[in-house]
Amino acid sequence: MGGLWNFIMTKYDQILSLLGQHIYLSVISVLIAIIIGIPLGIMISKEQKLAKPIIGAANVIQAVPSLALLGFLIPFIGIGSAPAIVMVVLYSLLPIVKNTYTGLTNIDSDILEAAKGIGLTKSQTMRKVQLPLAFPMIMAGIRISAVTAVGLMTIAAFVGAGGLGYLVFSGVQTVDNYMILAGAIPACILALLIDYVVGKLESKLSYTNKQRPSQSGTKVSTSPLKRIAIPSLVILLFAAGIITVYSNVNSKDKIVIGSKNFSEQLILGNMLADIIEDKTDIQVERQLNLGGTQVAFNALNSGDIDLYVEYTGTGLVNILKESAMNNPDEVYHVVKKKFHEKYGVELLEPLGFNNTYTLAVKQDTAEKFGLETFSDLAKVSDQLILGPTVEFPNRSDGLIGLSKTYHMNFKDVKAVDGGLRYTALKNQESDVIDAFSTDGLLEAFQLKVLKDDKNFFPPYYAVPIIREDTLKEYPELKSAINTLAGKLTDEKMRKLNYKVDSLRESPEKVAKEFLKEEGLID
Repeated sequence: MGGLWNFIMTKYDQILSLLGQHIYLSVISVLIAIIIGIPLGIMISKEQKLAKPIIGAANVIQAVPSLALLGFLIPFIGIGSAPAIVMVVLYSLLPIVKNTYTGLTNIDSDILEAAKGIGLTKSQTMRKVQLPLAFPMIMAGIRISAVTAVGLMTIAAFVGAGGLGYLVFSGVQTVDNYMILAGAIPACILALLIDYVVGKLESKLSYTNKQRPSQSGTKVSTSPLKRIAIPSLVILLFAAGIITVYSNVNSKDKIVIGSKNFSEQLILGNMLADIIEDKTDIQVERQLNLGGTQVAFNALNSGDIDLYVEYTGTGLVNILKESAMNNPDEVYHVVKKKFHEKYGVELLEPLGFNNTYTLAVKQDTAEKFGLETFSDLAKVSDQLILGPTVEFPNRSDGLIGLSKTYHMNFKDVKAVDGGLRYTALKNQESDVIDAFSTDGLLEAFQLKVLKDDKNFFPPYYAVPIIREDTLKEYPELKSAINTLAGKLTDEKMRKLNYKVDSLRESPEKVAKEFLKEEGLID
């Protein structure tokens, strides 16, 4: 516990900032879900024929995996808070709509007949009888949605929306349990706190506990839903106005730098930002830790970010879907030409290092089976378990192509993401992992890196890619970013990654220190 406490004290400001983002995103999402869900529940309680299709659609949405839903939303609404909020709203609708509908349709028919008998209209019956009686059931749905929203919002980091998930994702990538706990524990406490607060609201706002006197001196119940809906709507509109103004103010003379979700990318993203801030007057926003190649490139393609560092082999095979090539210059020029033609994206000069794929095993595994090369591994692959990243088994420049070239046939494939694959290897849950040649964790875990003796993997030289319209608007960016060209060797990048992955230094600090040591910034 001492180590966790020290970590929290060191990262106190960051944790508080991310907690604030998490609360904001969760509350806004639940408020929107309430404003949509309760009227929808009321509507289908009146129009019974709509109940089945609407609740059925909400059930289907609930069954869609959250990451898949986010991936679907990104091409339409980009990255940042918008897709995260939309995702949580969609998941929050089912309990609110269903509980509202159930609460309204399960009221004793004698009560409704009595209301009709004393001359209440349908709308008056809804406001003064049905909604107050259904209120506990509706609030139960809101409580479920609110607690679920806090947990789901941890995935917001996947699309650059921030929140406590940033710590969880970063901790998984770097095998840092303290970082994971620093994100998970506040999220858990927040979920319990929100459940408590909503429970207290239910108790205070219940029509049986709170009445107001009329001018005639009699007690008249005030609709609890009205007391929730009106303030919620005002808060939501106010928040939306603030966001709109903030976005408009900050959209001038600003570029957005992205990165994928592993240490090397976080370091490089911070390097680009520091270089631009030092050598130009352009304001920089950092949208780092995005969820992988497709998320980052789609964000670039849609204009949500302006530049990030990609790898030539990934651009060739994974984005352009071209056949693998082994000549680094040829790969660079093909990617540069086709990115320009298809996407309006320019490749700048390579940074210098080649972060190609490789395969790694523990030292005792290498000794036991006499492993030095991929060909050696292929001979005993049917006795071993592969524990690759989630992307690797589905890439033609990954396991698909590797199996064809080397005739590998692993006993089992257990895909996990980020630094978890190193943990799985250490815990003997797998025998072989995919890795990148500059991974700092290779050194930290003292793994045996096998030689790609048939040169299957294409070159993966790191290269900044930038939208051409951004470069046209800010031509000074090209010379500023190209000051990094050729400055990072494989060995230098591995050492920088090691500082983040094993020595627990922040990517921001590591990036800035390197730039200063190289004399690239003041």
